[in-house]
Amino acid sequence: QEWKNTFATWDPQDFCNISKIILPTETYWSPSIFILEQVNGDNSNLDYMAVMYNGSFNASQPFQVTLTCGLRILKFPFDTQTCNLSIASFLYPAVTDLVMKTRRTPAEMMRDSKSFFPADGEWKFTNLSIIEYREELDDASFSVVTYMISMERRPMLYILNLILPTCALYLLDMAVLFGPSSLEEKISFQIAIILGSSMFAVILNDILPTSSNKPPIIGKG
Repeated sequence: QEWKNTFATWDPQDFCNISKIILPTETYWSPSIFILEQVNGDNSNLDYMAVMYNGSFNASQPFQVTLTCGLRILKFPFDTQTCNLSIASFLYPAVTDLVMKTRRTPAEMMRDSKSFFPADGEWKFTNLSIIEYREELDDASFSVVTYMISMERRPMLYILNLILPTCALYLLDMAVLFGPSSLEEKISFQIAIILGSSMFAVILNDILPTSSNKPPIIGKG
């Protein structure tokens, strides 16, 4: 967070060329912000901020949060998800007290975010866009900044563990059904296929995500 306080300025030449000081956060006013989609989180103990001679304040507060995000998994495991991270402060109206702006461009934040995002995880970070707007609430207008984060699922694990075994199972079923085997052998093999499909469906039910109004196509099959 960065902001300016015109009442906290000084001339560095009058104070041994000191142009920057570090103070506790409670020493001066600082904006209180909230993440609208936050479920829970762990804040750091970094309760200090830097004050420049020209009245510029800089406070860094790294923390880790868990957010709510609606998933669309119809195309699982080839799905792309977009989650929002909205930062707002409903204590200060945007018209008179507080207007939030982003310092860096989406391209710069995209580059920095990729350096922190795990490279070998299940998700691939694809895009980041920023929307600045005002939210009307109880006849007041509040400043809100929303980060729209787009991620694409890496499907290779699910292709190897789900799609390929399923296709192989049904191809084997068709090969035996139209093969030269006797009727008794076909019936016994079909029973084995049904039992194997049932066990595979139980495993599939534990793997497939369920937080969506529309189930994935692979689950319907």
